[in-house]
Amino acid sequence: MVRTLNPAAHALKRDAFVDAAQGLIVTRGYQRLSIQDVLDELGASKGAFYHYFDSKGALLAAVVESTVDAAIETVQPIATDPQLSAVRKFEGIFSGIAQWKGERTELMLELLRVWFSDDNTVVREGLRRAVTERLTPLLDGILRQGVAEGTFSVSSTEGATSVLLALILGLNETASRLFLARKANAVSFEDVERTLVSFGEAFERVLGIPAGSLALGDETAVRRWFG
Repeated sequence: MVRTLNPAAHALKRDAFVDAAQGLIVTRGYQRLSIQDVLDELGASKGAFYHYFDSKGALLAAVVESTVDAAIETVQPIATDPQLSAVRKFEGIFSGIAQWKGERTELMLELLRVWFSDDNTVVREGLRRAVTERLTPLLDGILRQGVAEGTFSVSSTEGATSVLLALILGLNETASRLFLARKANAVSFEDVERTLVSFGEAFERVLGIPAGSLALGDETAVRRWFG
C-alpha cells in the first residue's frame, strides 16, 4: 500500500525544527549551531531532519521565512482595520514590524551577523520573495483605500505597490547595514537619521502626499536600534 503524507503532520514536524533552530540561534549563535544541536534539542534523528531540509542553510532560510510570517501576521489587523485611514495603516505596518523586531532583539542581531555573508545569498533572496508575497496584498489594499479617500495620488495602485515594495526591501537592507555600522562605530547617529528621513521622503513622493505626512518611526525607537 502506498503511504500518503499527512500535510498537517508534515507541517507540524517541520515547524518543530524551525522553532528549535530559532531558539538555539538566540542562545548559541548561528555560526556555532550544528544540525546535531537541533537534533539533540528535539530528540530527533538525522533522517527526520533531512526529510525536511537538505542543509543547515536551508534550515536558516526556513527560520527567516518564519520570522517574516510572524511579523506580517502581527500587522495584519492594522492593515484591515476599517477605522484607520490609509496613512495611519501605512504607518502602522512600519511601527508594528519595528515593535515586533524590537521584542526579539537577540534573534534579529544574530540573524544580521550572518545576513551579509556570501554564503547566504539564497537566504536573502528568499526573504525578499517572502516579504513581497506577504506584503503585496496588504499594500495594495491600503493604496486602493488611500486613492478612494483622495489621500494618495498614484496613476496605478499595482505599479505603486511594486515601487513601494522595492523601497521597503531597500530600506530593510540599508537599515541592517547601518545597524552593523553603528555597532562598529563607523557611522554617526545623524547619518542614520538622514538616511531614514530620505526613505520617508521617497515613500511620500510615491504616494503623492505632502512632505511630512508620514511618521514611519519615532525617535525613541530609532535610538533603541541605532543610538
